[in-house]
Amino acid sequence: MSERLIPTALHYVDQVARSGSIQKASRELGIAASAINRQVLMLEADLGVALFERLPRGMRPTPAGEAVVRLGRRWRQDLQSLAAELKHLTGTVHGQVRIAAMDSHATSFLPAFIERIAQEHPSLALNIEITSTDQAMALLMASEVDVVAAFNLPPHRDARTISSDALPFGCAVAADHPLARHQSVTLQKAARYPIALQSRALMIRRYLDAKHGWLLAKGDQSVVTNSLHLVKMLARSGRYIALTSELDVASELLDGSLVFIPVSDAGAEPQSISVAVGARNLTRNAQLVADMLSAEIRRCLARIRVKADDMQPAAQR
Repeated sequence: MSERLIPTALHYVDQVARSGSIQKASRELGIAASAINRQVLMLEADLGVALFERLPRGMRPTPAGEAVVRLGRRWRQDLQSLAAELKHLTGTVHGQVRIAAMDSHATSFLPAFIERIAQEHPSLALNIEITSTDQAMALLMASEVDVVAAFNLPPHRDARTISSDALPFGCAVAADHPLARHQSVTLQKAARYPIALQSRALMIRRYLDAKHGWLLAKGDQSVVTNSLHLVKMLARSGRYIALTSELDVASELLDGSLVFIPVSDAGAEPQSISVAVGARNLTRNAQLVADMLSAEIRRCLARIRVKADDMQPAAQR
């Protein structure tokens, strides 16, 4: 859709902020530098504040300038939403939806979700940012993503939860590990084995620190890493256990290389996987994607749990 619906001054201020100078913005836009400068000066006069610091080597937005830049970018996002809305009126799902998700989702439900979108809505583009729960919520609040899928997502007045599913807290071990045939395990028993721990950047590690710090205090024969892939590789080796949830190790549970054993301690709280959208300006495309994402998460969990049932000895069923 044409950007002529965006006020010229907002368009120019945004480009100057991106480029770092009026001359560079002029080259990017193919517009005379004097015309861009005039629009910026007129907007500063109208607002009564400086939008840029004039530096020897360029221009840097002031706090007021950053606020105007955010306004311009929201305007552009709203314009994209309008284009998608007009397509909806013709019966076509068209546009882009921005998603924030977690690292483990890339090897659990995201591939199947992306394939489903491609089949059912081929004109719908996805932009997927892999990040942490904290950053995902920050991106949603800043309107930089439309949909969030995250573990242990905190409630927020400006976010609306579309779905939330409980994830039992447990440990993942290799199929030939001594714990692999247990239906459940206590943390006391799990602590007898070396543990591959995720770093404090991840929500599940913060939960362990807060609720089960004694388990981590022993420190012997444990490995701490911010790489979920490394945690899973160490668990697959048979030497280490991983304290985690089913979705963190979904692909390994489905191929049988890891087994998930729920923790039976009374104080072991379930984790959660939630899908949320912004409470304001929710587009049809974002709602559609959030609903499809929620459904795919549940399909993934169902496959994992059916696989777990199939692997249990008959006497334990």
